[in-house]
Amino acid sequence: MEETALDYADFAEYDRRQRGIERHMLAAFLGGLAVGLVGMLTAGRGPLWLGQLYDPYMYLVLALLVGASAAGFGWALLGTSLAALSTIVAAMGGSALRGGSDLGVIGGDAAGTLNWTLALLVGLGLLAYVTRRRDGWGDVAAGAIGTLLLADVIDRATPGFIDSEPAFWPGPALVAGVLSAALVLALRRSWGSRLRALAMAAVLAAAFTFAVTGAPVGWIPVTV
Repeated sequence: MEETALDYADFAEYDRRQRGIERHMLAAFLGGLAVGLVGMLTAGRGPLWLGQLYDPYMYLVLALLVGASAAGFGWALLGTSLAALSTIVAAMGGSALRGGSDLGVIGGDAAGTLNWTLALLVGLGLLAYVTRRRDGWGDVAAGAIGTLLLADVIDRATPGFIDSEPAFWPGPALVAGVLSAALVLALRRSWGSRLRALAMAAVLAAAFTFAVTGAPVGWIPVTV
């Protein structure tokens, strides 16, 4: 009787795990549809600052949530891929409903949207899953996420940069920067890990700024 009860408990736990994975995949798919459709249907119709924060940060947050809550690395890969694909499908449908053919999602354009969106969202989702580790690799993953987010904020807020948006500074940029730092802190469980991850993000984001601004003014020698 005891052996039978133990076997049943193992089977019940396995069944709960499988059902949790199924719900996670469904949530990733529906979340991607909702975020992509709302983003495309409301693009250019609300306050400028709201659109600048929604695109791309709502898409990035979706990928981070899906990856961080996955049951395993493989499930994080599948879940974030599913969320990214459903986002693209929703964006295409929303664009069609508006009578256009714009596939621009996450600051992209019609030519580069698919590859860029998939690579960015899936990569961030996998990094978010790695942040669950309690060792230094978790700190590195959280720092890498913070670096990507802060580098994007700097890129959009600085005149002359690749994706510079004059209206992004100061309001939206400050909000996005503070939320990016808060996200790095939230991804780690101890204050030591949080400070290491945040320091890494700040140093690498500063290095990105120096690399981008240094070359044009002659700080960094560039051979053409």
